[in-house]
Amino acid sequence: MSMQAHLAELEKRHKALERQIETELTHPGGDDLHVAELKRKKLALKEEIERLRSQHAKPTLH
Repeated sequence: MSMQAHLAELEKRHKALERQIETELTHPGGDDLHVAELKRKKLALKEEIERLRSQHAKPTLH
């Protein structure tokens, strides 16, 4: 899998988690622990995306 395809997949998963969080928050009596877990996963994906982008942007010295 190319770097761009991997980043696109991570971004897709990040957006899906964002939609899932919004859905959970709109339902009364939602599970706060579940929402917190979804937010942790979303943050981990965001950090992974940023790490990969920063690594990909750095020129490599040979």
